[in-house]
Amino acid sequence: MRILIALLLGIGVGAAVVWFYSTNQGGPRMQAAAEKVGSAAKSARDSVQDLRVLDLRSEDIKDELARSGQVVRRKAREAGQAIVDATADARTTATIKTKLIASRDLSGLNISVNTTAGVVTLSGAVSSSEHISKAMLLAMETDSVREVISTLQVKPKP
Repeated sequence: MRILIALLLGIGVGAAVVWFYSTNQGGPRMQAAAEKVGSAAKSARDSVQDLRVLDLRSEDIKDELARSGQVVRRKAREAGQAIVDATADARTTATIKTKLIASRDLSGLNISVNTTAGVVTLSGAVSSSEHISKAMLLAMETDSVREVISTLQVKPKP
């Protein structure tokens, strides 16, 4: 509440100063000073609006600390990007798993696929080292894959 009162007072004083000096009662240096005061008041107003958008007022912080024991704020763009990244990894995993299941040589049901930030990890069992190579190749040929790590084990079919 104090911030809001200080902001309104600052804007009022800044506006009065701008009006006073814009009526040519000061010289060019005074008009420049008035413009600086006006821009400082605008900057202060914008800063308070940013605090409101991010819910960084002390009352909000206290409430959230009491409720959850922590305070977390993220910019909407960062949160949106995290969601996009997570869905991209899920799409990559699904694409690779589909390729493995569609392959005649590989038993896609025996190979587990995990993707994190474009790094794919293949695990499970295959019947030969050639199948490890083929599984890694299928994964590497998928869009958005940066790296493939294989922990596949060769276990001959009984």
